[in-house]
Amino acid sequence: MKNKIFELYKPKSLAEFLEFSKTNPEERFVYVLQHPPANINVLSASEFGYLVICLPNYGPESQIIFSSGPFVFKMQKNLRDFRQKDYVLLTGDPAIIGISCAIVSDQTNGKFNLLKWDRREFKYYPISFDLYQKGE
Repeated sequence: MKNKIFELYKPKSLAEFLEFSKTNPEERFVYVLQHPPANINVLSASEFGYLVICLPNYGPESQIIFSSGPFVFKMQKNLRDFRQKDYVLLTGDPAIIGISCAIVSDQTNGKFNLLKWDRREFKYYPISFDLYQKGE
């Protein structure tokens, strides 16, 4: 279990993440799209890599309200370092989830990993996607 959590919406934590990812290219990261509410614990996802929280769960930075353009730009910036070996943890606003999956897919040519919560087993399972594979 990885014990460091990076929050990209905090300048100091963003700088720490950029330095850490540059000096540790072999490490995997779990991109948590939106900071979970206090009653949801995502720490077990750190079994798959260091947690990288893209957005807070409150305030204007966490909502797509009227114009999606600035928000898309912000998520493109937050997810620019995503690699095929990393994971996306789908949390928060469904619009944020949809845009983020599209951005990640564009960066990895349709090959990416998600973490899915199993309510019965109380654990995350990795799911790999290849959107452009032939269904033969």
